[in-house]
Amino acid sequence: MDLGKDLVAASATPLVLAILADGESYGYAIIKRVSELSDGHLQWTDGMLYPVLHRLERHGLVASKWGASDSGRQRKYYRLTRQGRTQLEEDRKRWQIVDATLHRIWLKAYSS
Repeated sequence: MDLGKDLVAASATPLVLAILADGESYGYAIIKRVSELSDGHLQWTDGMLYPVLHRLERHGLVASKWGASDSGRQRKYYRLTRQGRTQLEEDRKRWQIVDATLHRIWLKAYSS
């Protein structure tokens, strides 16, 4: 099922922030986690993820550092900042309102 560009774009920030709330991570692992959490419905690419990470970093919501991977290669790790945790909580509340509203509308529409 195609989720559409608008929905994918709107959900990118809260998804990345929520994944990083579990601990620091790197690009490929974030992409894999999004796919796992969505049961494969969201298939992000590097070209979609890295602009989001860079924007979040510019806004102070995530911070990054270079570190060695298990294989010894350098990899950029991202972590949530205090400001990012605050943003995540605000986003969570907004998405819960949207979810509850849609649920009520669909419940009414499909129970008639």
